[in-house]
Amino acid sequence: MATVALNSPAGKWIMASTILASSMAFIDATALNVVLPALQQGLRATGADLFWILNAYLLMLASLILIGGAIGDKLGRKKIFMVGIFIFIAGSAACGLSTGVLMLVICRLLQGIGGALMIPGSLSLISSSIDAKERGKAIGTWSAFTTVVTMGGPVLGGALADAGLWRYIFFINIPIGVLALFMLAFKVHEIKDEDSKAELDFTGAITIALALAMITFGFLRIPSVGLANVQAYGSLTTGLLFLVVFIVIEMKSANPMMPLKLFSNSTFSGANLLTFFLYAGLGSGMLFLSLNLVQIQGYSQLQSGLTFLPFTVLMIAIARFAGSLADKLGPRLFLIAGPAVAGSGLLILSFVKQTGGPADYWTSFFPGVLVLGLGMAFTVAPLTAAVMSSVSDHFSGTASGVNNAMTRISGVFANAIFGAMAVLFFSGALQQSLQAGSFSAKEKQLVMQQVKNLGNAKVPAALNANKSQIEKYYHEGFISAYANIMRISAGLGFVGALMALIFIRQKTAHKT
Repeated sequence: MATVALNSPAGKWIMASTILASSMAFIDATALNVVLPALQQGLRATGADLFWILNAYLLMLASLILIGGAIGDKLGRKKIFMVGIFIFIAGSAACGLSTGVLMLVICRLLQGIGGALMIPGSLSLISSSIDAKERGKAIGTWSAFTTVVTMGGPVLGGALADAGLWRYIFFINIPIGVLALFMLAFKVHEIKDEDSKAELDFTGAITIALALAMITFGFLRIPSVGLANVQAYGSLTTGLLFLVVFIVIEMKSANPMMPLKLFSNSTFSGANLLTFFLYAGLGSGMLFLSLNLVQIQGYSQLQSGLTFLPFTVLMIAIARFAGSLADKLGPRLFLIAGPAVAGSGLLILSFVKQTGGPADYWTSFFPGVLVLGLGMAFTVAPLTAAVMSSVSDHFSGTASGVNNAMTRISGVFANAIFGAMAVLFFSGALQQSLQAGSFSAKEKQLVMQQVKNLGNAKVPAALNANKSQIEKYYHEGFISAYANIMRISAGLGFVGALMALIFIRQKTAHKT
């Protein structure tokens, strides 16, 4: 398959179009975290509603992203990439016009379908089009630019949310997507696997979608009904059974959507395990940090977005350089040290208590954000390059799909599990505080009814006489839950580093 130089005109158009399209999905994810408080007020959403709004997109994306990569390999990477962009734009417009939680959740599902076709196409186009000797540098460039716009998402989201324009977080995708479509249509050549005549594995796709849907639903119901309720344990059990069925299908299928032979390569397996654990920790950590800043620490949503700027600066300065070094030295050292440093950043953030607001940022949240950004800057490009270099070009779309699926599946599980855990941690801390107070059983019940709203918990009108005390309990309870979530997130980062230590080799022994 013919490839082009990174700095050639063709190479530049490929990079520009893939960066633009990928940016839509990444901006959407990070900006949405920042505007959640405004969205929660605007749509009168509960804490559980927020996690469904997040998970509806992630669920569909994780369920279909594997087959999205495989379709691109077989039918044409550019073609499927463009179809995904179009569906994502349509879903974004519908999200912006949503009038209620249910409508927004449905429209987020549509976005997820588009993302599943779009996201694997970006790295697949780069890996199959750019010369092998420059592939790590190209992926580093992609990582740096997409991370810059990704971390710019919170700033944009905060500004729009403070202005009462949170819906424009979705509308901003339309011009970006249209520009990417024009570039692809007129400046990028089609690339597909001409030798493959295999049928697509729709059975596997349906099975994994059902598995993830049931598991996510089960975890989301735990805070409301408890683990002993059939809605919780029944959904979890059914989801796990579907996962087992999916593995069996993939083992027996002549054309699996996730070829299990790819995992015979230890680098591919280790990189995907690292991805799962690290991004589960990163996603949950960033979500609860954003909620803490706005709902507890008194930051405006714009100020909350600006707190991530050190992360952005480090990605600009380091990611491309790290990709080039990984090409020369191998990815192993970067993938051990990077996640460990990122985990340390999350751990540092877990120790921040109630602060005096934005004025205290430099001595409270800044050190942790700086360490987290440094760790991720040395991880992202080497990680992606390790995945893509461990397989042949024949499987580039599938490999990209698998790795992106790991990122999104980890997001689904992290949001579902950590959302449930946060409510339980918050409830436990609040009950302890109430036991020390002089509230009646009925008053305690009224206070506890707000637990499901997490940091957006409001003092019941009947208890306004004790408003300041109850607000203090809510804040202390959320900070306690936040600290526990951040420490678990940090632990996941350390587990990611352990996966690299065990599985990833300095040089790829063979390509699957």
